[in-house]
Amino acid sequence: MKLSSVDLAHSTIIVIDIQNDFCHEDGCMARGGKDVSFVQSIVPGIIKLVAEARRLKVPIIHVKTEHSQWTNSPSWLKRIADVDVSGLLRPGTWGTEFYKVIPEPGDYIVTKHRYTAFLDTDLDLVLRSQDTKTVVLLGCATNVCVESTARDAFNKDYYLVLVKDCLAAYSRETHRATLVTMEENFGAVVSSPELIAAWQAMGRAVEAGARVA
Repeated sequence: MKLSSVDLAHSTIIVIDIQNDFCHEDGCMARGGKDVSFVQSIVPGIIKLVAEARRLKVPIIHVKTEHSQWTNSPSWLKRIADVDVSGLLRPGTWGTEFYKVIPEPGDYIVTKHRYTAFLDTDLDLVLRSQDTKTVVLLGCATNVCVESTARDAFNKDYYLVLVKDCLAAYSRETHRATLVTMEENFGAVVSSPELIAAWQAMGRAVEAGARVA
């Protein structure tokens, strides 16, 4: 899929799991030994891209994760071998709060309990209601929640755009491997400047058409 074919009027930004427990140096992942510096490094780019998306009136969805005794199963609690996840992302705690990328009025928030943002949430309903054709994915971790969401989006027949400088994982190797797989089999992998330039060009074309009409 060429980026030029992504219709500005039918795209939605999805920001995945930019929360304290995933991103902050005092969060659960960092306390468990994960290096969060790569994840933190993408946040300024996400903020910039989200601001431009708002200006262009692209819908923005923030996905957050919460876990509790109501949603944790025995297998789910064993999912990360070297991190104690029993206190991760508990509802109502600092760890679940958004890390620097703060939703604004008019944004939508989806709460998930597994890796993919589509499982047992209203994400698909919201996307269809907004006439979304293309989902633009930002956030972390590239190889886990982002990839799981991307695969489900593709299987639901959405076009995919992954913004490589607005995605990160706890390993640069797994981050890169996921982007290769996505680009070869699922959708477009682009930089935020490329996406912004393409959207701005589309916006100018729409304005020019409106003036001619």
